[in-house]
Amino acid sequence: MTASSESTPPLVACFPGTDEVVWEGTVATETQVAGAVSNARAALTSWQTSPVEERIAVAERFADAAIQRQDQIAQQISRETGKPHWEAVGEAKLIPAKVKLAIEAYRERSGPQQIDLPQGIGRVVYRGVGVMAVLGPFNFPAHLPNGHIVPALIAGNTVVFKPSEMTPGTGELLVQLWQAAGLPPGVLQAVQGDGKVGATLVSQAIDGVLFTGSYSAGCAIHRSLAGRPQVLLALEMGGNNPMVVHQAKDLDAAAYLTAVSAFVTAGQRCTCARRLVLVDGADTEPLLERLTAHCQTLRIGLPDDDPEPFMGPLISSLAADRVLSAQAEWLRGGAVELVAAERDPRNPALIRPGLIDVTAMPDRNDEEVFGPLLQVVRVADFDAAIDEANRTAYGLSASLLSDDRELFDRFRTFIRAGVVNWNQATIGASGRLPFGGLGASGNHRPSGYFAADYCSDAAAMLESESLSMPATIMPGIDAAPA
Repeated sequence: MTASSESTPPLVACFPGTDEVVWEGTVATETQVAGAVSNARAALTSWQTSPVEERIAVAERFADAAIQRQDQIAQQISRETGKPHWEAVGEAKLIPAKVKLAIEAYRERSGPQQIDLPQGIGRVVYRGVGVMAVLGPFNFPAHLPNGHIVPALIAGNTVVFKPSEMTPGTGELLVQLWQAAGLPPGVLQAVQGDGKVGATLVSQAIDGVLFTGSYSAGCAIHRSLAGRPQVLLALEMGGNNPMVVHQAKDLDAAAYLTAVSAFVTAGQRCTCARRLVLVDGADTEPLLERLTAHCQTLRIGLPDDDPEPFMGPLISSLAADRVLSAQAEWLRGGAVELVAAERDPRNPALIRPGLIDVTAMPDRNDEEVFGPLLQVVRVADFDAAIDEANRTAYGLSASLLSDDRELFDRFRTFIRAGVVNWNQATIGASGRLPFGGLGASGNHRPSGYFAADYCSDAAAMLESESLSMPATIMPGIDAAPA
């Protein structure tokens, strides 16, 4: 290995859009990544053979530590992502809540099962997969990787965790909380760095990859695992999510839920609404007027602003550039500006949300614009609305705002999405339900409550307390050869 490949360049995280350093460390070398996987392998036998109640006890102590250090976690999240304080606190509270749900899910979905069979007892016993690589995103740097790590550890796996290079401090803090809870050495380790470090981790002798992030990154991981069918892969990727509104009487509520769906977390949620599909009618313009007002008046700002903003900056000025570039491309292609997304002079990563009518565009790219930019598409009837909603390779989240139950029955039957909501925001999801998408949004490994499923292997066992000849002997074999 060359000296350059073993150098340890610094890794620095800054407050979005600024040079203010909020975390400093180093990028993991190839040797360090390999060493972390080796340590995880060495710790595996002891951890997976420990009683599950002991593993659960460690997880509960981790949850207690997260509650005690909630303010510190929220502060780190806010400094690295730019989230308003209220939202960072909300994410910090999800950490211990996930532990409780993961314990319930493990006992419900991975508990031992037994049936009586003619030849003895049949059992289903669940065991950990092995050494898991967890690759986390920046938008929920604590909650989303936590959603992989907690069920993986409870199931008896060991974990090597690579946080996003944009939010390394939050990832480091999570690992410290587990260590404070008494997790044995080697069971959970963090390796810091960018996508190259992630690729190095995936190339190691691991047993599973649990990923949350973009479609392009997920495809790169999928390609890198070609020829390695023994490696379990759970991909939670992006979305080009539709919000369909038709026959909704409360236009104030419809406009509010649409604004929340599209612009919360500065539009940086995989479940954010990217397309508003409207059946043209008498309510279309009044709804758009209300939504336009939200775009112009909702409070944007920095985490320390008083009063608190609804949304803060994007993760970087480059991310803001991408949003504004997409808007410019749509307008050149025939779209109509209802409200322009604009950069705030206080911070180059802070932009006011935009609303763009793309109905007249003959060709619309099926892209996930990861920011506060909402497309409006007008259609003639509800069947056309469903067709438009399905006009995407993604299939993560979709919502219908309507007072007509029959319309929702049609919607849920024909929509291609893993999260299907009625009179709820597209971002609405419960930790007690599965979470995942179809097509370019996932690979049929839903997370949420169902994360327990991809963190364990099911072993089928046939048992008999004594050895004896079967009642029926197969043809062509002597029961007692000389």
